[in-house]
Amino acid sequence: MTIAQTAVRHPAVPLGPLLGLREDDDPARWSRIRATQLYAGRQLALFMLAANVVGAAIVAMLFAARVPLWQLGVWGGAVALVAVVITIKRLRTRHLEAGYAALTELRDTALEGIALAAVWSVPPLLFGATADPETALGLWMVLSVLMTAAAVAMASLVLAAVAFIGGVALAVTVPLVLHEVYVPAAATLLFATLLIVACVTRARALVLLRGSELSLSERDETVSLLLGEFEDHGADWLWETDAQRRIVRVNARFAHALGVESATLEGLPLLQALAGPAWEAGNFAAGLRTLANKLKKRESFRDLAMPVAARGEQRWWELTASPRVDDRGAFVGFRGVGSDVTEQRASADKINRMARFDTLTGLPNRLHVNEALERAMGEAGKWGSRCAFMMIDLDRFKAVNDTLGHPIGDRLLGRVSERLAQLVTDNELIGRLGGDEFAVVVRDATDSQRVEGLARTIIEKLSQPYEIDQHTLWIGASLGIAVSPRDGRTAETLVRSADLALYRSKDAGGGVFHAYEQQLHADAEERRVLEIALRSALENGEMHLNYQPVVDAVTGALVGFEALLRWTSPQFGSVSPAKFVPLAEEARLIGPIGEWVVRTACEEAARWPDDIRIAVNVSPEQLHNPNFVTVVTQALSSNRLSASRLELEVTESVFMREGTGAVKVLERILDMGVRLSLDDFGTGYSSLGYLSRTRFSSIKIDRSFVTAASKGGREAKAIICAVVALARSLGMATIAEGVETETELAMIRELGCSKIQGYYFGRPLPVEEARGLAQQHRPDARAA
Repeated sequence: MTIAQTAVRHPAVPLGPLLGLREDDDPARWSRIRATQLYAGRQLALFMLAANVVGAAIVAMLFAARVPLWQLGVWGGAVALVAVVITIKRLRTRHLEAGYAALTELRDTALEGIALAAVWSVPPLLFGATADPETALGLWMVLSVLMTAAAVAMASLVLAAVAFIGGVALAVTVPLVLHEVYVPAAATLLFATLLIVACVTRARALVLLRGSELSLSERDETVSLLLGEFEDHGADWLWETDAQRRIVRVNARFAHALGVESATLEGLPLLQALAGPAWEAGNFAAGLRTLANKLKKRESFRDLAMPVAARGEQRWWELTASPRVDDRGAFVGFRGVGSDVTEQRASADKINRMARFDTLTGLPNRLHVNEALERAMGEAGKWGSRCAFMMIDLDRFKAVNDTLGHPIGDRLLGRVSERLAQLVTDNELIGRLGGDEFAVVVRDATDSQRVEGLARTIIEKLSQPYEIDQHTLWIGASLGIAVSPRDGRTAETLVRSADLALYRSKDAGGGVFHAYEQQLHADAEERRVLEIALRSALENGEMHLNYQPVVDAVTGALVGFEALLRWTSPQFGSVSPAKFVPLAEEARLIGPIGEWVVRTACEEAARWPDDIRIAVNVSPEQLHNPNFVTVVTQALSSNRLSASRLELEVTESVFMREGTGAVKVLERILDMGVRLSLDDFGTGYSSLGYLSRTRFSSIKIDRSFVTAASKGGREAKAIICAVVALARSLGMATIAEGVETETELAMIRELGCSKIQGYYFGRPLPVEEARGLAQQHRPDARAA
């Protein structure tokens, strides 16, 4: 059970209620705060009395030679009388320590301050005329000390303190101003102002402190009520022990959960009650040992999981508790909460298995295999040995799927998994990476001949015929091997090396295995040279755009073009986008190239009729750059192109990286009015979550589905129907890619797609041809 702590945020203390001038919106709360203010004024009442008496005596001594003694006596008696009356009144507020006070009680304290200020205004106003500079300075010092004492002793009674300090300050300032002594007058007013500000600040601090105490008290009462309600109706239970770790005040549900009577548990050691039959043998689970350690050290713990013997079976409980102390700070035991999490734990284990094991074959999945490989490499590095990674790809499996269907293919994968499981020992782990790809982690690959022998055995066993539903199936296997640390010091590197070796086996015709060799990096070298040429391709004018028409599925009218990037290199000739675009992303060249594409496409679209849109593919790497918003804005504004005519095409991979700014960049662009299309939906990590959260205007159906559906693939056709229905429900259009034949066109129209793109209506066109087509487009136009 999780106990959340809520931080209490205090609002600013209003000045009116603080001074007692007006009531607050919460009168009950402020009546208790006013009582605290009045009670706090009591604390230093005697100190203020002493300050008044001593101050009066000093003033009498200062003016004894200049003012008649009877005047000094009358004044001194007045000071003493007022101070004593105020002190008595303050001392009578003892009953307010935890009580309530009316608004008038706090407001009336102003009279106390006024009375004190009146009697202390006599020396500067009446006696001061006879004073020499030395006597005047002494009087000013006495009054300054008195004002400071009032700021300390009367800080909680802000109105009284302000009345006294302000009154005395004015009494001192007026004679100084009349005699044109402005600097001391200003200093006196400044000093008094600082004292008043300090007084208000201290009063506010007192109010905040009292407010916090009241909030805590109210929260404690609320918690007590909730605990009472919890004990009556909650699903969990409370438990408590004494200082000797014995159960006390047994909760009925606690006893019911253990399957024993409450009287049996009373006084029983907690560990004994939880351990059950294992108590005598001392064979405790790790969770119980941790609990014993926490109890021994008197430490708090939260959500501590442990197996418990209850009702003749093992259950899983989670306990949370804190040590208790009495008023003297002595430890008196533990109090906590328990809950039965057996079902939740079983569900979590099931979910964890689903996340780590392949549902079709029951073998470890890619995640589990990667974890096993990382552990094996760690152990090999620790002991100076070697581990190996094998990648297995089934030969001719696609033919089985295509001819006999996926159900037979799935059953074949199950048979393959069974054979592989029979070949491995405790030294190996076999898993399915996906599709018809499998992997083997060899924890100890010190014996290379044994590893190669296992590879041969795998190929031999998997190449034997399979009998499934009266079909005799012949497939084979190709295999690639990489050994750590020679072929890679990280799991990722080792997997890539094994993948390269597997490709070599496939290129050799299949049915064989190859170990990784350095020469397999020839393709990587080619990529390096290609990257060098790509870095200067844009600057050298080797890039250009072609434009493929997009038409209305019903009328065949031209509605837009998709801008497609092309690269014609003097060294390599025409380079496929599938080859240089990923390279540009990897080499971080996609930023400037993508910026050029957006600017060029917008510049060309500005020459077309206003109802023709331009679609531009955007790489995830571009969207992770916040500057991309500026690129789009400038491209639109410089060409005076309406934002609604620009459509950005993104793939599902944009939403796969959590915690990046790609989605925020998209939102800023969408706010400008630019349209957004989801490209290749269904071929990657499809999720309805981001589809519903993001403002897509259209979904593009990958050509692989169109091709498969036209060949009679029921699943592909069902997927297209589902995407069309989904798009309609979300108010989005659908664009079918790769329509090349009349049959595919008829099928796409029948399935309800909104727009069509493909060779049937037009290949990607050079800029001049696309411009001409845009200028003459008609509803029945169809590109050659």
